[in-house]
Amino acid sequence: MKRSRACANNNDADMSRRRFLATTQGLLGVTCAGGLGLGGFARSAASETGGQTSGAAKHVIYLYMNGAMSHLDTFDPKVGTDAQGETTTTKTRLAGVEFSDKLPKLAYLMNGMALIRSMTTETGAHEQGCYQMRTSYKPLNSIRHPGMGAWANHVHGKLGTSLPGNVLIGAAAEHPRAGFLPASLAPVPVNNPKTGLQNTASPDYLADDQFRRRMSLANQFDLKFRTQYKSHLIEAYDQTYREAVRLMGSSELKAFDIKEEKEEVREFYGNNSLGQGCLLARRLVERGVRFVEVQYGGWDHHNDIYDALPAMVTNLDNALGALLRDLANRGMLGEVLVVLATEFGRSPTINENAGRDHHPGAFSALLCGAGIRGGTVYGKSDERGHSVEEDAVYPEDLNATIAATMGLPLDEEFIAPNGRPFKICNNGTPIAQILR
Repeated sequence: MKRSRACANNNDADMSRRRFLATTQGLLGVTCAGGLGLGGFARSAASETGGQTSGAAKHVIYLYMNGAMSHLDTFDPKVGTDAQGETTTTKTRLAGVEFSDKLPKLAYLMNGMALIRSMTTETGAHEQGCYQMRTSYKPLNSIRHPGMGAWANHVHGKLGTSLPGNVLIGAAAEHPRAGFLPASLAPVPVNNPKTGLQNTASPDYLADDQFRRRMSLANQFDLKFRTQYKSHLIEAYDQTYREAVRLMGSSELKAFDIKEEKEEVREFYGNNSLGQGCLLARRLVERGVRFVEVQYGGWDHHNDIYDALPAMVTNLDNALGALLRDLANRGMLGEVLVVLATEFGRSPTINENAGRDHHPGAFSALLCGAGIRGGTVYGKSDERGHSVEEDAVYPEDLNATIAATMGLPLDEEFIAPNGRPFKICNNGTPIAQILR
């Protein structure tokens, strides 16, 4: 019975791949389906970056699976062991590599991606894990560290647009924001990708000239205070305020409106927060935003994991698959890095509540696009997915790999307001084997 079920699942996966290819060709104008597989991704990145690793990525789309996504039920299944649970598998286009059967589209695109199966961390707590994954540092009471988007904009600046350089799509509660860097570098939050950026128009009861006069008066009232109490913090908030006002009158605000896209394209990405968030992220990087994080929460499956997990994994497959194909078709993968990450994994044992518990010992991450060598698998977990067996990768190493593609200075020290020196990725080391 198991054998028959596996064959049926593989057949379904093949049909899903073919439907995906047909839909892609219709919506995105793709004429060579093979060119969007592994070879297409690799050729796109190499041709547009000249084979250079450092600085290849002008933009990053960072997909964060908040709540600890199960590696065993997605990118590192353990076929034939009790750790596998109810998840069945499908073959990828990379020999010997299998994914969950709910990831047929990403399985087809594996030749263009770099998969890390040896992520590990020291904490199994969500808040601390999220913080360390985004900052490369453990939380400290004395200082708050910047996220990668803040670092990228601090070092390289914005890309000649009135749009913000750093955007967060989804909940911002656990995000480190700009840390000890200027507040103007914090990500602009977009809670719902379907409604876009809110509060971007002046009040209805004020005409434009009245609004400008009020802003001028406010600046005059604040001038004495700013002159008397000069500080980088006040200047940073002033800059943020000025940029917000300038953005209110900009035609570039349309970048935040996904209703500008055709309905069939919106449906292609998936009618859920991750799918629509990925579509918004593509629109933003296309118009010059340097770093966009898209959050997709709900992976904390302590109970009845197989009630909720399959639909979430399918949403991930549709959204990320559509994003990668869309970027490739637009010729953008040579300058856009796409990252998929989570704070830790899930336990190899199904607990008494039919769920998986927190498991920092081993989990997975995925990268594709600018500066990345497609068709690579780095590291290995043991036969049950419990521990790392080969080539452990810590959060700071993953971040150092991202930083390397952006050309950020990994060895340079930056002095925080408390006088302590910090490096962008702590002491992380880039994974040379997956870099171009």
